[in-house]
Amino acid sequence: MPKSPDTPRDPRPLAAESQGKPTAPAAGSTLGTARTARQLTACDTTGFTGKSGAALVQQVESAGLDCVNTLFTLTGNDAKGAFDEAQMVTVANALRDTAAGYPGDNSTSAGQLVLFLRAGYYVQWNNADAVGPYGTGLRSAIRGALDAFFAAPHSKDVTEANGATLAEAVTLIDSARENARYTGVVKRLLGDYTGGWTGSMAAAVGNTATVIERGFELPEFTAALQADPSFATTMASFVTRNSAQLTGSDPVTRIGIQIGNLVASDGLRAQGRPIVKDLVNRYPLVGATGPLTMNLLWFAENKDAGNCSYYGTCDVPAKLVPLVLTSDHTCNPNLRIRSQSMTARQNTDTCTSLVNQDAFFHRVVKDNGPVADDRNTALEVVVFDDYYNYSLYAWEMYHIAVDNGGMYEEGNPAAPGNQARFIAHQADWLRPGFQIWNLNHEYTHYLDGRYDMYGDFEAGMTTPTIWWVEGLAEYVSYGYRGVHYDDAVTQAGKGTYPLSALFDSTYDNADSTRVYNWGYLAVRYMLQSHPQDVDALLAEYRAGDWNGARTLLKTTIGTRYDADFATWLKACAADNCGTPPTDQAPLCTAADTRQYDKNCRRDGVAATTGDYGYSFLYLPAGVRQLTITTSGGTGNADLYYNGPTWATTSSYQAKSTNPGNGETLTISNPPSGWVYFSLHAQQGFGGVTVTTTYS
Repeated sequence: MPKSPDTPRDPRPLAAESQGKPTAPAAGSTLGTARTARQLTACDTTGFTGKSGAALVQQVESAGLDCVNTLFTLTGNDAKGAFDEAQMVTVANALRDTAAGYPGDNSTSAGQLVLFLRAGYYVQWNNADAVGPYGTGLRSAIRGALDAFFAAPHSKDVTEANGATLAEAVTLIDSARENARYTGVVKRLLGDYTGGWTGSMAAAVGNTATVIERGFELPEFTAALQADPSFATTMASFVTRNSAQLTGSDPVTRIGIQIGNLVASDGLRAQGRPIVKDLVNRYPLVGATGPLTMNLLWFAENKDAGNCSYYGTCDVPAKLVPLVLTSDHTCNPNLRIRSQSMTARQNTDTCTSLVNQDAFFHRVVKDNGPVADDRNTALEVVVFDDYYNYSLYAWEMYHIAVDNGGMYEEGNPAAPGNQARFIAHQADWLRPGFQIWNLNHEYTHYLDGRYDMYGDFEAGMTTPTIWWVEGLAEYVSYGYRGVHYDDAVTQAGKGTYPLSALFDSTYDNADSTRVYNWGYLAVRYMLQSHPQDVDALLAEYRAGDWNGARTLLKTTIGTRYDADFATWLKACAADNCGTPPTDQAPLCTAADTRQYDKNCRRDGVAATTGDYGYSFLYLPAGVRQLTITTSGGTGNADLYYNGPTWATTSSYQAKSTNPGNGETLTISNPPSGWVYFSLHAQQGFGGVTVTTTYS
């Protein structure tokens, strides 16, 4: 399945992203005095890097929390000077002594000592060569410090004052990788927690999620949970008691997701199975509880595979479709949109965009219809509200990877009843504007697979074809929308790859820049400079002769065009990439410059900002399809069509409003008689070519 370029990520946790990835200790404090929206207070780090023993302890205790918080950024010699193992042992022993009389607030500077130790572990993790290793001396000292703190009666106070230090101490458990030793502390916090805990006390409980999640990376943590099955039931009880708090980005969800790690462990699977089964079936798959249930389902299906009957989840993919995709819109018999929440106008505009893209695509590839044995006559476009919902649900609904910006499923185009499907999401980071991320890119994959590539997607991957598959998708997406491809032009200036090397690109040997930016450059160059070779190549692709296509690229063409490609790249980097050859229609002959005919064009069309260029043509009875295109010139002209009456921005049946002047409208079964369209000057335009064709 072709992949889309990546997309910005949602910060909420996803189970699939945390497995098998050792992560660093948590970074700086966000609690207590150190929790502030302003920039951290300036702090002289030499007071920490040049002292040891009692002087270092005094320096830490007398510093403000904001000052200690800046130590998380130390590197090099400063990191060594502050956090050598001997310094860490000294401060750990000081925390042990202070904890013996911990009063439940920070009057004895326990918070500074805890935060310093957290900073040391963080800095050493990221600068191990500079700081040096931590050994048994520090392990013994940190255990003494944490034992003393958590044994102190006031460490159990449910107060904001205690919570500020307690939250940091909970995180220190993980920083020191003592997760297994303090499972009892975690269990106590989860068991004692109520909805009345707010502020730093709630944060302290929330921080146990890190202790649990990273604990599963440690064999001794798993062993501790094997020896104490009540830990698993305590986690489950914590979730069910506090399920009213579930929103997807709350501590209950985050901690509840970690229950899934139980079924990921051979030694804990027996404990985890009934708990995961209960939670997945207890809470709805969508809404506030969806992030919890779907992440736990991910663990059940990926870490305890083949047991959907036990979990009662075999029918979940089919159940999810109507639950998640509540909007169902049919553009035409060949195109359907299923989405979470698209409006009627968004559906209509999306249909128009895709239908009009057809004409642009066919002008580029000059096909003669679908390839043999292709029955993918209809495409289903699936649109999630945002990337998070895409990643949360699409993996289960359609069994696809979701570490991308969208996916096209071609299936077996020769199989009767096969459903081609583009699975996408809205670009929520562009709101309040509406955009389906990679919409035109992925639709090109559908068209390319149907009209250019014989067989299914895997057949087309038997030889390297990615330069064409992804390059064409980028070329059509940017060209059809009239959007300047800034990233590709920037890459052209670097001259990184010869053309012959790009013919060898695969998903495995190329990064996203080579796949998408350089694929676009290669396809654009070949379409403009060697269209006959493209025609010959597509003849091989359409016949499924992958070896013949490979011979054409690597032997017949080989390195012959590398030098010219390098010259073209330099011109393209200067924003002179040229234009592809086009088969222009003849000029219209009617005396009225507003009138068009069956297959004709008018050049030099212009209008000032806010004005219209009104046009019309006469259609005989029986016209099945009318296509109106605009191209070239300066400014920004938007195209509107309104059937038997004048077209304006407030009265229209269809529109194409891309940036620039590259607009296309394809009208199916238009009425006979005079029909009207217009170009509205979003920005004053001139030199535009307008073409009308119908069949």
